[in-house]
Amino acid sequence: MPRITPVHWKILECVFISDGFEFSRQSGDHRLYVKEGVARPIVIPTYKQVDVEIIKSNMRTANMDRAKYFKLLQKCR
Repeated sequence: MPRITPVHWKILECVFISDGFEFSRQSGDHRLYVKEGVARPIVIPTYKQVDVEIIKSNMRTANMDRAKYFKLLQKCR
């Protein structure tokens, strides 16, 4: 399995939208996305390179495993 590396926020947005999340609101440079059945929203900062720890935290919140993340990432690149 490849390493998770920093990605542009638009690519990360595509990954989570492909998983069923919908844009909810924006506060400053942080965009919030919600999905039915997920306890709290995921937060994607509008950075050129979103840090790996933020990606992993959002994956845990979304209950997304690494295999699904990389499958959706391939689709979004």
